[in-house]
Amino acid sequence: MTFKTVKKYTLPIAIIVGIIGYRWFGVLNFLTPYLIFTMLFFTFSKIDFSALRPSWLHLWLILIQLVLSITVFYLLRTFDVVVAQGVMICVFCPTATAAAVITQKLRGNVEFIASYTLYINIVMAVFIPLIYPVVRQGGAAISFFSLFIRIFSMIFPLLICPFLLAFALRFFPKIHGLVVKNSGLAFYIWAFALVIVIAKISKYFIEYKSIDSSVIMLLVGSLFVCLLQFFVGKIVGKPYNQLIAGGQSLGQKNTIFAIWLANNYFNPVVAVGAGAYIIWQTIFNSIQIYMVESKG
Repeated sequence: MTFKTVKKYTLPIAIIVGIIGYRWFGVLNFLTPYLIFTMLFFTFSKIDFSALRPSWLHLWLILIQLVLSITVFYLLRTFDVVVAQGVMICVFCPTATAAAVITQKLRGNVEFIASYTLYINIVMAVFIPLIYPVVRQGGAAISFFSLFIRIFSMIFPLLICPFLLAFALRFFPKIHGLVVKNSGLAFYIWAFALVIVIAKISKYFIEYKSIDSSVIMLLVGSLFVCLLQFFVGKIVGKPYNQLIAGGQSLGQKNTIFAIWLANNYFNPVVAVGAGAYIIWQTIFNSIQIYMVESKG
């Protein structure tokens, strides 16, 4: 198997390794924050900071994400509240920190999605505590300020700190040049982090005791909103020449955050949707990368 072939199938390989070796790789979960930080540092070191400015497309995508999350909750809550919460989290969950890495691999606009990732994470740190009292329906009661601080404390070290460090590195041209030269490592760091995340999720599903109608609906619902968000993001982004970045902005989610939120503030069953979402989005991204790599 050639290196080019390995590159083409990196994400599917990560899924398979994570599933098969879930007992071993799952214990490495403590490494995930460090891997994400390093991955983002390499990615941010290469971007043009002058291009990180808001646009109308940023605003449209944010509005779509906010409105769609509320819409799916109210459409589904009459059928099953747990399913409604699980699918809603798959929508309002902010863009994944790895989205810039995948966008770069797909030859999209890294600056656009890097800026959108910053904006949507900050917006959701405010939006989620605002709507939580309305949608929790049995979850743990918590004040707006407490939930905001907890969410922001997750965002700052993993997203904003590597951003600031990469910016500061510009004042040291030789070191910056060395980091930029090796920025391609970000994709493989993400692939290793993905193995760990898949292992953790696989352990959860393999050891899960009850497969009822809610679980099945969450699996199907997360697949539907995954495809919907990638599709809508691409459609909205196309007129702005941001087909790839638009799709990744809406479709690729920070599912680690979603699982944390579901387990701590909703019914733990809600986390099934977020867990399944990472499988669906990784398969979708694998297909996209395969198509891009096949074109050469």
